[in-house]
Amino acid sequence: MESQFVSPFPGDLLGCLSYTFPEGTHAIGRLDKNSEGLLLLTTNKKITSLLFQSNVPHKRTYLVQVKHKMGQESLQTLITGLDIRIKGGENYRTPPCEAKIVKYEELKFHAHGRHKASLITTWLTITLTEGKFHQVRKMVLAAGHRCMRLIRISIEDMELGDLRPGEIRIVEQEQFFRQLNLDTSSLISPSSPQ
Repeated sequence: MESQFVSPFPGDLLGCLSYTFPEGTHAIGRLDKNSEGLLLLTTNKKITSLLFQSNVPHKRTYLVQVKHKMGQESLQTLITGLDIRIKGGENYRTPPCEAKIVKYEELKFHAHGRHKASLITTWLTITLTEGKFHQVRKMVLAAGHRCMRLIRISIEDMELGDLRPGEIRIVEQEQFFRQLNLDTSSLISPSSPQ
């Protein structure tokens, strides 16, 4: 699903969900089409700049499944930062981040419809304070692994928890600001949008 309400291209959009959103609702910190997980929606246009464009960094944590077994050396390159390619073919050095291996998993499948095969995959968490240029996917690729799944599990203290795909959880404005660690004293008023 696209994390937007309007698109020039056909496909599932946020408006396809069985919920009536207030006028002016928009996504904060979009997910690309091949990613899944926590997506924040609000009618308050100032939240995006407070969360992703301010001088105060805000953490985003992703659960990532990659092909093959990732070793400590590759994990360390993610943690210390590495070069990724961005638009225009330029290199971008990622800043240090938090990363840890959660588990290894063996996937079994039928190869060419006849014989069974298996593939070892690695699940890891990566916590960043930025998310530029499809950064997580490019980081794990630069570390020698292909991203198979990418799930955003939290933004600051706002967690995906047991929320299922397509489910919506209403969060009161004060709790929303508190869990996102936003200094919004000038934004909170009885008439402020949610």
